[in-house]
Amino acid sequence: MELSEAEIRAVYAQGEEAVVALVSELLKQFQQQSARLDKLEEQVSKTSRNSSKPPSGDGFGKRTKSLRRRSDQPSGGQAEHPGQTLEWRDEPDIERLHPLQSCPDCGGALEHAPVKQVYARQVFDLPAVDLLVTEHQVEVKHCQQCGASKQAAFPPEASNVVQYGPRLKGMMTYLMDGQLLPSKRTGEILQDLMGVSVSEGTLYTTREDCFERLEPVMSAVQDQIRNAAVVHFDETGLRVKHQLWWLHVAATDGLTAYFVHPKRGREAMDAMGILPTFEGKAIHDGWHSYAQYEGCEHFLFNAHHLRELQFIWERYEQTWAFQLSLLLVSIHSHVEQLRAAAAEALTAAPLAAYEARYDAILEQGLRANPLPTLAPDASKQRGRPKRSPPRNLLERLHKHKASVLGFMHDFIIPFDNNQAERDVRMMKLKQKISGCFRSEDGAKMFCRIRGYLATMRKQGHNVFEALVDLFAGNPRLPLPQAE
Repeated sequence: MELSEAEIRAVYAQGEEAVVALVSELLKQFQQQSARLDKLEEQVSKTSRNSSKPPSGDGFGKRTKSLRRRSDQPSGGQAEHPGQTLEWRDEPDIERLHPLQSCPDCGGALEHAPVKQVYARQVFDLPAVDLLVTEHQVEVKHCQQCGASKQAAFPPEASNVVQYGPRLKGMMTYLMDGQLLPSKRTGEILQDLMGVSVSEGTLYTTREDCFERLEPVMSAVQDQIRNAAVVHFDETGLRVKHQLWWLHVAATDGLTAYFVHPKRGREAMDAMGILPTFEGKAIHDGWHSYAQYEGCEHFLFNAHHLRELQFIWERYEQTWAFQLSLLLVSIHSHVEQLRAAAAEALTAAPLAAYEARYDAILEQGLRANPLPTLAPDASKQRGRPKRSPPRNLLERLHKHKASVLGFMHDFIIPFDNNQAERDVRMMKLKQKISGCFRSEDGAKMFCRIRGYLATMRKQGHNVFEALVDLFAGNPRLPLPQAE
């Protein structure tokens, strides 16, 4: 509200009530703008280091803070790392002799001079890539016993008169879904490197074929995930048909399953079909839909808590947030030391000490962030009064204490949810490259194929060869995971 001096004097002339009404209105606007300013400052203060905001939203400013503790190891390659370098091959594929015909100094003829010694160097390179055409022929014979003419069977890859083979189909899928290349660039690579001109329609038909072949394989992956002891869950936004959909992931250290759905909550999780029957230990964030599944144990990952505590410390300068971060990191370090020594659990004394310290820090934080006072007209408002970000985090950490500290009671429970976050990262990169999926079918195809590739890579397979085997009719099934 902007008032001129004359308008202010006119209000003053109207008496005390007019002045009170004006000041009250100005105070109301000030409070609204102050709340809006606080909200904007919170948004500006959040980065990928202190929230779930992705690194791409940090801008180009220099990153000066990290939650990662300094390692005792020197930078660069470690002494125990095997390394990867070229090694001399005793039996090369090609031997090429370069004779010495004349002296490089005086020009004397050396063509018939005896060879005193031969030095050798090896060059590792790719052979020229060319399309290999295999013609499959089957015999037709007359059966004397039944009196009919019979022919031998063509192999699975020769289903038509002419078609592309498993290796080329595997390469198409590998480039598009493994390396996230757009269809146009995939066609350019195939043309430039192999001399094969492939239409966009052929690329997408091959992708659809891969999707259909993977149905029983990914069904087996989901079955193994349901029976796993520990599973990481996560979800993130995904653009499909210019609308916000949700990508859900369930992963172990050897298995990955993706699922795309218009919803983020329980409706999508039910449709994915893993959590409804899962009875193991679920690692996830604080999204309330996870807690609705009572058949499994729930544990919150603390890497997210550390980022939130970092934000509270930076934005509100509350010491309890720093103290709790230090406590969580200290417990994690203690657990890792014991795990390295083949221990299975903390003893009773440190467990009690850590829990007491945790409770004391939360109590300190709750005292510093009391519940909001109710306004006189609070009875007319619906829902609970709005809490501050520090208060919300404190209440969550207090309510879910067992889920937060589960990693120190059971060493099988991880401190973070890095497994699911790593599996999500490449899916976000796909969206960054392509913008969005133009159809629901395209999104589902990509999710199933990426789940297969991620699973194969985790289990030590060459993902390209796994695609070749798939198109050849010999799909590689996921190996059973150890409990």
